[in-house]
Amino acid sequence: MKAKISIYDKYIFNQVLLTTIVAILLFTVVWIAPEMLLNTIKKTLAGDFGIKTAILVLFYELPKILGKAFPVGLLLGTLFTFDKLSKDSELTIFRATGMSFARIIAPVMVLSLIVTWLCFFTCDKLIPYSVNKSNALWGGYISTQYIYTQKDSEGIPTNAVIVSKFSKDTMYNVIVLDFQKKQYSDVHQLNNIYYAKKGKNYDNRWNLQDITQYKISNDGIFVEIKKKPKMDILEGEDAKNAFTLMTYSVKKEREINNRDMKKYIKLLKKEGLDEEYRYMLNKYLQRFFHPFVCILLAIMGALLGFSKPREQRLVGFTIAIGCIFLYYITLPFFDLLAEKGVLHPFITAVFPPFAFLCAITAFYKSKDL
Repeated sequence: MKAKISIYDKYIFNQVLLTTIVAILLFTVVWIAPEMLLNTIKKTLAGDFGIKTAILVLFYELPKILGKAFPVGLLLGTLFTFDKLSKDSELTIFRATGMSFARIIAPVMVLSLIVTWLCFFTCDKLIPYSVNKSNALWGGYISTQYIYTQKDSEGIPTNAVIVSKFSKDTMYNVIVLDFQKKQYSDVHQLNNIYYAKKGKNYDNRWNLQDITQYKISNDGIFVEIKKKPKMDILEGEDAKNAFTLMTYSVKKEREINNRDMKKYIKLLKKEGLDEEYRYMLNKYLQRFFHPFVCILLAIMGALLGFSKPREQRLVGFTIAIGCIFLYYITLPFFDLLAEKGVLHPFITAVFPPFAFLCAITAFYKSKDL
């Protein structure tokens, strides 16, 4: 049996959709106008950007803003619509006809599911794509100081590769520390130190060119210095893992889609990079919980909109803005708790939506619906 869409459903859906779109547009304008637009105009006038590049820079910033604008817009759109319905006594009429709260907000829930999908798609696809495109306008990544330590089956370091800076698959000022098997209580004795001005990553190996080798005695003294034309320092899976880690080390989580982030998290765990692993796992889980905040905010907006005819509209909007502010300002705090291992990443990712759920329950009981 097909669900029947009534005139009421279309009316509420269209009203909330319209106000949500307006709220999203206002949020986007307020977010992009003050600093971002001014900086882009300054760079354009200074000749750093052409007109086309300036437009592209602003265009590629939009997905990052929309990731936050969707939940905020839905909350404010729902709140404004239901507040207006309350002030016009339309909600009173709906309740008098026997409609339950769940039935009244049914059209809103349908819209919230659509916005939830848009939010998830934006975080997974649009934001990583736009950020990488934006970075390409600046000439790609150039990073400094990356260190990869290769270990044996017992977890003892065999060598350490220090890359001063890199761009794409080319590395500059590379130092390789070749450790002896003999291990002291506080240090690892060195066999050789290799230095190369330039290195290259290939499919399954890292290759250095024009190398200076420093041979070290057991006393830690340079006993021989010689030149080598080229040398492979990492091969096979180690080379691939090191390049992946180095590449993602310069990226923020928003620049990585869900599929690549999942692979990166597994690699971090395998390499024993615990803090980065916990942080990225927390951000990965947030990708799934954050979109569902849209549903919770839609319900909250409807609840805050249920007000008495003479009740001040400012109260509901103040509570809504306060909840949104509290949500976004506490996210970095939970990120830190996950990174430092204070709380499991699943807990830090699920706690903010759970807090909203508790707030919704409290509002529902206070409204006596």
